[in-house]
Amino acid sequence: MKNGSINADKIFFKITTPLNVEVKTTIDYWQYLIDIKHPVMKNKEDLVKNTLKIPDEIRQSKIDKEIFLYYKKFDKLYCVVAKHIDSQGFLVTAYPADKIKEGDLIWKK
Repeated sequence: MKNGSINADKIFFKITTPLNVEVKTTIDYWQYLIDIKHPVMKNKEDLVKNTLKIPDEIRQSKIDKEIFLYYKKFDKLYCVVAKHIDSQGFLVTAYPADKIKEGDLIWKK
């Protein structure tokens, strides 16, 4: 148990991406993301899951080859960032994006 929380290791969701990587996040990390990092993403977990499962495109960071950016257009463009380690991945962040960032195009719908 980390940080004295019973939810620290409880999985909030697991999604298999088109790259066959299982991206997951914990309840605590999701809470941190919507409370601290990007409050605009509150109540948008379905949007995040959908972006991971059926993205419009996936880009790989030029700086960190383990970082992948999943983009999908809903009411606006969203970016979900995940770190991949082999076939496992975890959510880094998610936010509304003004444009698609640079990076190597890995997959496109």
